Amino acid sequence: MKSPYAFAQLNPLFHKTVLAASIAIFISACATSNSPDAVQSAAQALALAGADSIYFGGDIITINDAQPSAEAVAVNGGKIVAVGKRAEIEKAQRGTKTKMVDLAGKTMLPGFVDGHSHFTAVGMQANSANLLPLPDGPVNTIAQLQQVMREFIAKSPVVKAHGVAVGFNYDDSQLKERRHPTRQELDAVSKDIPIMVIHQSGHLGVLNSKALANMKINAKSVNPSGGVIRREADRKTPSGVLEENAFFGIVYKMLPALTPSEIVMQLKASEAIYLENGFTTIQDGKTDLATLKALPEMAKNGVFKADIVSYADIAAMGDDPILHSASMSRDYSNHFRIGGVKLTYDGSPQGKTAWFTEPYFKVPAGQKKSYAGYAAFSDAEALKWYTLATQNNWQMLNHANGDAAIDQLIKTVTSVQTAAPGKDRRSVLIHGQYLRQDQIPALQRLGIFPSLYPMHSFYWGDWHRESVAGAKRAEFISPTGAVLARGMKFSIHSDAPVTFPNSMRILDSAVNRTTRSGYVLGADQRVEPLVALKAMTLWPAYQHFEEASKGSIEVGKLADLVILSANPLKLERAKLVNLKVLETIKEGQSVYLSASKRD
Repeated sequence: MKSPYAFAQLNPLFHKTVLAASIAIFISACATSNSPDAVQSAAQALALAGADSIYFGGDIITINDAQPSAEAVAVNGGKIVAVGKRAEIEKAQRGTKTKMVDLAGKTMLPGFVDGHSHFTAVGMQANSANLLPLPDGPVNTIAQLQQVMREFIAKSPVVKAHGVAVGFNYDDSQLKERRHPTRQELDAVSKDIPIMVIHQSGHLGVLNSKALANMKINAKSVNPSGGVIRREADRKTPSGVLEENAFFGIVYKMLPALTPSEIVMQLKASEAIYLENGFTTIQDGKTDLATLKALPEMAKNGVFKADIVSYADIAAMGDDPILHSASMSRDYSNHFRIGGVKLTYDGSPQGKTAWFTEPYFKVPAGQKKSYAGYAAFSDAEALKWYTLATQNNWQMLNHANGDAAIDQLIKTVTSVQTAAPGKDRRSVLIHGQYLRQDQIPALQRLGIFPSLYPMHSFYWGDWHRESVAGAKRAEFISPTGAVLARGMKFSIHSDAPVTFPNSMRILDSAVNRTTRSGYVLGADQRVEPLVALKAMTLWPAYQHFEEASKGSIEVGKLADLVILSANPLKLERAKLVNLKVLETIKEGQSVYLSASKRD
């Protein structure tokens, strides 16, 4: 067990907390004393302590409608203790050791709260070959994908140590060939090392022949429920492409068996990416059992700076004892908690596995003209998992992209709430990309919180118009405007590592909805910058049951803050994507500082 001194070294707030407690006790004692000297000493002690820091000299966007802006913010013991006019705050809060922080004309906001992403998968991405297309990576042809994989195999210590090569985030919609690579094309990279390349959606992957053999996938293999093993022209031999549950069933088996120290390094690399983008609360959606067991121990060892909230893969682990452990809580322990569970109802629209009520505009090769994707679970299975979550009062995240999947979700929640009404469980619709106008009132009636995905408007907007859904349906993708018009809160997210957790592109996508080609996709679904900021701060805090402690700059809330290069409410909207995160502050402590600010 660590000594108190060691704990204090690991926790910068320890000294301040002890000091504040000592002063409180001292003042309380003085209050019962008639000695003027004692009262004066108490006042001097309070003045000496003061706030830890006072921020001033820039725009402060509070995301608090009752007090939208402020001249200064005082922080003490990791919490916000004053918001308002600088002169008043200095008089009340400035002590001899208070750090005065001049924002120098920059802009402060609440720290960003991650509406939905996959924290541990972002770490996995850090140990994989980068197969992203422009502007985030180098791969826009299959030949480029092959070259990146060759270079990765030659240089990667992970490949050398574990004998498996993983590439992350190829995108067939951005490849010149407009198709997935084949096992033969991966065999051309290596026939001896098992290779897996993962689609940017995270819902498909391609294996080379060595990897298929290792996973025992062959011509006799049967498609699993809710998944497809794509075949070659003989309709028997696997092409290498695995969809949905066929892919999910092998992906963790294919990943390198990292050592504990490698896993810690991987997750610290992941966290650094989020902190660099201003996130102080990070979600790990659909956590597997092994990772879920490891994360609390890492947290206990002080690995995390940000708050990590995990949602377990309920279909994979069912009623596992860990879901009844102390980690399943509304409170963080060493920056970690399990927030609930997640269920995936369908797949990816850009990967053409999402479940629609109408056929895809251009169906995948080999499919009938009526092809509209497919469900991950039957109605009975979805009801079983949702009922289990409800019986245990677990918050449920529900991945549903296509409108048919959203119909299934609405049907499931209606059935469960009829049987077990009453509690606020804040069920969440994750993505909801093809949410129909007529489905929105049902979400509102059932209390289903929408976490929407307007990032698709930039990354795949043109692909949705040209191939996935056609021009008319694509205009209503991720309908933030329509949800707002109903008076509903919502969050917006990156779904990292599907896209980088680039907070400014998240903001830009909701405000501008501009595609790669410059087309404005769904102009009537654009929202004002302040609304988009609420959907990145206060509203996702509400989504996670954390609105009382996060999401706005208010007295009593955690001092989770971010400093931007300019004010997004004053900047030309087309320039929002160019904003920079200069500093990220978690509970009063700087956890990321840009190179420009260090200089």
